[in-house]
Amino acid sequence: MLTRTLLLCLLALWMQSARAQTPAPAAPAAAKPGKQLQALRIAEPVKLDGLLDEPAWQQAPVASDFVENQPTPGRPEKHKTEVRVLYDDQHLYIGAVMHDISPDSILRELSQRDDINNSDWFGVFLDTYHDKQNGYGFIVTSGGVQLDARYSPANGEDGNWNAVWDSRTAIRGTDWVAELRIPYSAIRFAPATGGVAPVWGLNFARQRQITRQKFFWNELRPEVDGFVNQWGTLHDLRDIKPPLRLSLTPYVSGYVNDNPLNAEGQRRTTTSFNGGADVKWGINESFTLDATLVPDFGQVQSDNQVLNLSPFEVQFAENRQFFTEGTELFNKGNLFYSRRVGATPIGFYQVQAGENEKIIRNPAETRLLNATKVSGRTRKGLGVGVFNALSNDVYATLRHEETGAERTVKTQPFSNYNITVLDQSLKNNSYVSLINTNVTRWGQTYDANVTGGLFRFANKSNSYAVDGRVVYSRRRGNRFGSDEQIDDRDGFKYALSVGKISGAFTWNLSHGIESDRYNPNDLGILFGNNKISQELQLRYNKFKPFWKVNNLSTYLGTYYGLLFSPTRYQAVNVYGGANTTFTKHFISTGFYFELYPVTRDYFEPRQYPLGRYFVRRPANAVVGGYVSSDYRKKLALDLNANLVPYAEDDRLPRPRRFDVSFGLSPRYRVNNQLNFRYSLDWNLNHNQIGYVNGGMSTSEPLDQPFLGQVILGRRNVVTVSNVLQTAYTFTNRMSLTVRTRHYISNVRYRDFARLSPGGDEELVDYRRNRDNTYNAFNIDAVYSWWFAPGSQVSVVWKNAGSTFLQAEKATPLYFDNLSNTINTPHNNSISIKVLYFLDYLALRPRRG
Repeated sequence: MLTRTLLLCLLALWMQSARAQTPAPAAPAAAKPGKQLQALRIAEPVKLDGLLDEPAWQQAPVASDFVENQPTPGRPEKHKTEVRVLYDDQHLYIGAVMHDISPDSILRELSQRDDINNSDWFGVFLDTYHDKQNGYGFIVTSGGVQLDARYSPANGEDGNWNAVWDSRTAIRGTDWVAELRIPYSAIRFAPATGGVAPVWGLNFARQRQITRQKFFWNELRPEVDGFVNQWGTLHDLRDIKPPLRLSLTPYVSGYVNDNPLNAEGQRRTTTSFNGGADVKWGINESFTLDATLVPDFGQVQSDNQVLNLSPFEVQFAENRQFFTEGTELFNKGNLFYSRRVGATPIGFYQVQAGENEKIIRNPAETRLLNATKVSGRTRKGLGVGVFNALSNDVYATLRHEETGAERTVKTQPFSNYNITVLDQSLKNNSYVSLINTNVTRWGQTYDANVTGGLFRFANKSNSYAVDGRVVYSRRRGNRFGSDEQIDDRDGFKYALSVGKISGAFTWNLSHGIESDRYNPNDLGILFGNNKISQELQLRYNKFKPFWKVNNLSTYLGTYYGLLFSPTRYQAVNVYGGANTTFTKHFISTGFYFELYPVTRDYFEPRQYPLGRYFVRRPANAVVGGYVSSDYRKKLALDLNANLVPYAEDDRLPRPRRFDVSFGLSPRYRVNNQLNFRYSLDWNLNHNQIGYVNGGMSTSEPLDQPFLGQVILGRRNVVTVSNVLQTAYTFTNRMSLTVRTRHYISNVRYRDFARLSPGGDEELVDYRRNRDNTYNAFNIDAVYSWWFAPGSQVSVVWKNAGSTFLQAEKATPLYFDNLSNTINTPHNNSISIKVLYFLDYLALRPRRG
């Protein structure tokens, strides 16, 4: 009934959209011809002060007449923006004046680097090879906070990329001014040939936050697929040469760690001092080498640890800067999961203490010796990337409790991780790519190699495209610590899709296969292979305001999945949804639904090879939605909810199951420097049927009758996550953030059943108490000061603790768990790290 009501609401919005505007002929999908701007060469550098009072600024041609992109595409700018571009032998200078009504109309909340918050901003975008696919973005807020990004068709916006550049902003009467100085060493471009000045792709953007309007100098049409292909051009960059790009960023760091859980005989409080460096070298005008020597990643944000009841691993976010910036080439095809580099040793869980022995040290991370990236793109559009990293042997240490003798067990052999990428940009926003990943481990274990080919071909008008990929995985050798040979030695994957990519109405039809032995997980991540999938998705977007909303985005699709080997039915569903933003109060809202008949989960029983056993999931529907209020207000709120009712499973006398979840996330901005953000996520899986976590144990008497059987449990799982973040920004270069997270998951089993081949279940009298409660608590406090471009001092305090309570010790009471977690001994770490950026061009002696 609820799904029907939501569908009727969507239909009403569509009908209102059709009545709101007089039908017009369909606009062509291709972007309009681009605007042009001439840069002005200067003999003396201008002072970076936000004043723009040097005569050169008045002599330079002006870029103006910006066009609105949101919320009303195509409308001319009311409050003018004027931009000028200067250049000399070392830098590109951009001066922008954003006219407004009054100083109070210019919002300027301070934030950390790469975060905008509630602020106006100005950005310049450069396509230095003018291939209309790959670009740079440099953005500065009205408060002087910097952001930078890379853009490409395959990865969209990569905000993790960081460059070293400088900027100043100032409020001048009713205007605000942005002055940017971008050194040529921060970007890559080809030298002029034949005395002809190069042409760069160029665009400017402005966000006027008080009205939530976004403007571009060269019009950006939302119905046209792509971003870089809709820019204008920059001319008259004469006699500029790519500089020698060579920089060194040495670091020193010190740690004080207090761990009350250290094994007997080990010190509770330890200290360590580290030193290393990051090196960046421009091999030529196109390619750059990035290397990190003896890296230290101890200050990255703590992972969000969770209780994992699924048959798949948990994917964690990458927080290490070396692996997040400048990796757009290596991420093509999604074959690289950077957390594999420096991950938990492959033999970590195999360490077993003998009689009268105790494990006193078993490192959970693999320390890297170094990591290197070489990447770039030639003037003919060929992108080349090579990544390589080395990790050393890792050992666990065990001690005999009577004699004190110690022995070591190798848990990770010396390993080499390598990725090679070739990516050829083609006309019409198209490309062809080849990716190879390789892991080589020394000693008696296995190596892994994955090779993939990708392509995208779009027509000349950029309205239709075909995408495809073929991937082959190869593993050779024995399992670590065993004479057993790897069984998934050769596997493959392919996918093909075709669709309409531009216009108000778009569609996509896709088909793919992942074989039962396809395994890219040594350097990539895949949650489940062995599948055949087909999907059709339709989208209709209304980009201009109508009725009481700014826009409308809708989608409707269907999916059909089979097991690849043996070929058997897995799942089918129909899904859809819509989202919009209301014009008056900028409240964003959306909903979604999914309809499933009976499906089969072949992974949940943990029985391989797949095909004989599966868990039968009754027919169900997923209905959810969200509401997000206006972030310009001091108090803003995000809400989301999700409900999954299941049909009754009449095979066994079980109550009906359902899932329900909701999220609540208020944020409060005290002033332009201090803000608080809180998020609460609550999830209930009622009468969930799943594999008994932990399986059966030969040492448990109550498990003995069930050894070798697949036992499923009917359980209630309640998960609650609380995160509170406080941020105080002293200046646009100095900030303090404190993030506190408490996570709890309670599992309560009600009854148990034996799973037979073919999905049949039979209730059994299994008596062992399998209830459990997992708690995790973290505090990450970070003080950061960018005291010079590219140079930083950071002080970090980390507090972490967790408990896993089983059987009678498990408790469903939230505050009991919170008290237990807080009172459990925690690991505490305080560290300080200093980075200093050294640029060869700035250090070299200047010729008189």
